[in-house]
Amino acid sequence: MALSLSLTITTLLSLFSLFLLHTHANPFRSIHHHNHPHFATHNYRDALTKSILFFQGQRSGKLPPNQRISWRRDSGLSDGSALHIDLVGGYYDAGDNVKFGFPMAFTTTMLSWSVIEFGGLMKSELPNAKEAVRWATDYLLKATAHPNIIYVQVGDAKKDHACWERPEDMDTPRSVFKVDANAPGSEVAAETAAALAAASLVFRRSDPTYAKILVRRAIRVFQFADKHRGSYSNALKPFVCPFYCSYSGYQDELLWGAAWLHKATKNPMYLKYIQLNGQILGAAEFDNTFGWDNKHVGARILLSKEFLVQNVKSLHDYKGHSDNFVCSLIPGAGSSSAQYTPGGLLFKMSDSNMQYVTSTTFLLVTYAKYLTKSHTVVNCGGTTVTPKRLRTLAKKQVDYLLGDNPLKMSYMVGYGPRYPQRIHHRGSSLPSMAVHPGKIQCSAGFGVMNSQSPNPNILVGAVVGGPDQHDRFPDERSDYEQSEPATYVNAPLVGTLAYLAHSFGQL
Repeated sequence: MALSLSLTITTLLSLFSLFLLHTHANPFRSIHHHNHPHFATHNYRDALTKSILFFQGQRSGKLPPNQRISWRRDSGLSDGSALHIDLVGGYYDAGDNVKFGFPMAFTTTMLSWSVIEFGGLMKSELPNAKEAVRWATDYLLKATAHPNIIYVQVGDAKKDHACWERPEDMDTPRSVFKVDANAPGSEVAAETAAALAAASLVFRRSDPTYAKILVRRAIRVFQFADKHRGSYSNALKPFVCPFYCSYSGYQDELLWGAAWLHKATKNPMYLKYIQLNGQILGAAEFDNTFGWDNKHVGARILLSKEFLVQNVKSLHDYKGHSDNFVCSLIPGAGSSSAQYTPGGLLFKMSDSNMQYVTSTTFLLVTYAKYLTKSHTVVNCGGTTVTPKRLRTLAKKQVDYLLGDNPLKMSYMVGYGPRYPQRIHHRGSSLPSMAVHPGKIQCSAGFGVMNSQSPNPNILVGAVVGGPDQHDRFPDERSDYEQSEPATYVNAPLVGTLAYLAHSFGQL
């Protein structure tokens, strides 16, 4: 009797488990709510942790006691002092020791957008992501402290590039460059306004006082950008070109800045600004690049949310503009124009192509989120593209970046068994202060730069420029196009990795 009873209980239990598996009572079903395969080939959580940690390696200024990338030390402590202003802090954009305000502001906007969309999924990494945003915004507040002036660069790039030295040893001129009413820079000003506005949303709950400071400053900086129109590439040409010349003009930044201020303030004046100026500012342009210079696609996706999720009817066109962007990426779709390498990587440019990959994948998972919320799809000339398809394309790109590629190499330093050893980065390639406390002179470092030895300091989480259009990657330190990391390559990846880690139940 006891045996048959236990058999009956076992049968009932197994039937009940089968029932659970086939109903919404399945407790694991919600984890995979976006129909990804149940097995992830990558540890997205580990990649997320590292992608955020990278920003500590790029810090300028006085490092805090909780600094985790320990081979870095304080640097640039007198930045701004020649003009009696405090410009200490912020980030070095890439492998050199210059603080370029234009890409720094874009990095800040994208880190903030990553937190706004996916911060709720980041768990223990959320404080680290917010800290990375704040390291930038504290600096941007200093750079915009005086009305109608923005300090947009610290360091003479040509002189800096003539040396290969650690930021801690810097002895090149820390010249300061600014835009103002007489020498305007609408793109760098509007991007800075976007960064401050987006960051205000990041801190709205956790630090409302700081959030208010950020949004007030964003309003003031945007007014300056819009009132004194002109390109900073004209005003500061010898200093910002060819490094971060603005090729797309400043119209895209004005639209992008207004979109972020509309989101941060809910002031109807910004919606009105977008409705009146959208077309003039190039909202409908069929330009499908998104990066530190060109914000058109980002603005379209951001504004499409207002239509799709918040039901702002007047922004209906932005859904169409966003769909055009998506259709340009889908292989086989009517208006597909995107190029892919034989190994499957989106390929747009020979110089730091990975920045285009990371920014595009972020837009794909974010737009998929908006489409899902509004139960909508994309129509590409007869081909229906679902949010799931956008997520699959984004995942494929991230998987390539993390090692699913012909070279079986991760393009994120410190992730996976095989990654770039000779990145184009001064601090990473030269012995650290702990190992070599004596000063390394300006040109003494070039011996290391030109050598084949691996970098002694691992810049964990750094994503390099990536392979060429034939999936080749020489791993040469002198090859800055492929081997240099940059803050604006990592910033959008943070959001995508948070989404992937969550959807595979790793967070």
